[in-house]
Amino acid sequence: MYQALYFLWGTNWHIALKIIGYVLISLSFIGVVGTILLENRNPVKAMAYIMLLVFVPILGLVVYYYLGRDLRKKRRFTLKGSKDETLMLRYFESQRQEIEQTQLQLRKLVASKQEISAMLLNTRHSVLSSDNRVELLLNGEEKFPAVMEALKAARHHIHIEYYIFAADDVGNAIAEILVEKLKEGIEVRFIYDDLGSDNIGDIPDMLEENGAEVFSFSPVLINFYLNANYRNHRKIIVIDGEVGFTGGINMDDRYLNNAKHEVFWRDTHLKLEGDVVNMLQLQFMMSYRYCSKQTFTFGPPYFHRSALQENCFVDVVASGPDSEFPMAMQTILMAINNARRSIRISNPYFIPNEQILTALQMAALSGKTVQLILPYRGDSFFVQHAAQSYIKSMLDAGVKVYFYQKGFIHAKSISIDDNLAIVGSVNLDYRSFYLNSEIAVVVYDKPLVSKLNAAFEQDLQDSVHIDRRSWKNRSVWQKFIDAVCRLLTPLL
Repeated sequence: MYQALYFLWGTNWHIALKIIGYVLISLSFIGVVGTILLENRNPVKAMAYIMLLVFVPILGLVVYYYLGRDLRKKRRFTLKGSKDETLMLRYFESQRQEIEQTQLQLRKLVASKQEISAMLLNTRHSVLSSDNRVELLLNGEEKFPAVMEALKAARHHIHIEYYIFAADDVGNAIAEILVEKLKEGIEVRFIYDDLGSDNIGDIPDMLEENGAEVFSFSPVLINFYLNANYRNHRKIIVIDGEVGFTGGINMDDRYLNNAKHEVFWRDTHLKLEGDVVNMLQLQFMMSYRYCSKQTFTFGPPYFHRSALQENCFVDVVASGPDSEFPMAMQTILMAINNARRSIRISNPYFIPNEQILTALQMAALSGKTVQLILPYRGDSFFVQHAAQSYIKSMLDAGVKVYFYQKGFIHAKSISIDDNLAIVGSVNLDYRSFYLNSEIAVVVYDKPLVSKLNAAFEQDLQDSVHIDRRSWKNRSVWQKFIDAVCRLLTPLL
């Protein structure tokens, strides 16, 4: 073989290079396919990668290298998950008396609430709390002033964990407040996702120079390659262990809707007070321990017993690549299955797995009102058309689908009947269910659900209803594009 290659190189070197290239590509192809099979992935996801490799080998290798490898998950997040569970157990043990009291109250609630909360508690994922106050914040116009006011009132510490933190009007204003609080002696711990916050500028340096603890979550430049998987998609703020914020709104002035940007951004966020803030604090502590290898005490001033008596029951759902179960997906699935009359969902990235798809279809076919608001124009060509490929099956089952036309709807909210709401960072896609670190709040509170439903009704006024017949009569070309993009959904 070596003599043959030497002969080819001596007589026609470009042919030799081609042969060597073909051999290397073939070996890479065989190695990648073998790796995919040995990983025992979801068969649909495995076939998607293999088909891409078969039909577009070079592109397939690049996509798999960039998006498909589980190497970082195995090395980093397996260990993180075991340490997070240990931290959870330590917290539960320190709060045993309060947890047992809450569980006694829980038995007085309706069965649907008990099932969801029992699942979270049994998997050591959350503790249902009752003494809380939850405020609905719509868009950046309501969120950012509330956040700034709460930050300025901080007395001991500020904890921030964000997917996107941009050095724009909003981000810079928040950073200036943080610097002022640092000068007052307030502790600031700041975690940002390195991929999402690609426009964060010199904010980390400025905060560090003034005494903040700043961490980039899983820097994207590892061994000279980028990886888009296993990102921290959460949006968390905890102030003095007493006030918390979470939801879908990033720190970016796009959400402010002040005419600076062409597109109107519709999103939903929550302000939290009471015992639920302890669970938000605990989730931040896990990310902080992962980034810094440090923790802080379970007691005051970081964790507090609420003095509120609002009788508002709240759970926090967190999931990520380190989770034993896809808790965000399972919580949504259980909520849908426990609905008695109505299900209302707003989500920007609707690429459901079979479990969610079947649950929504069964709910509609059983006579429940199922309404779904999606963006009329998304921010991703492939995701938009992939999502559209699921609409026919929704319409056939009786789900009412609407396209939001006022701008881009980025809200990730669900309301069940008149007493359950789920608001957070979770998209209805594979990436949110299995790859990214996500967080959501489950609220059992009729006044809060009433406000969320009122916002949903307003969004319906800014949306167009998708008629089953007109959708079916779309051009073959439109259907073909949707179908092709759907083939890529396991990779998106």
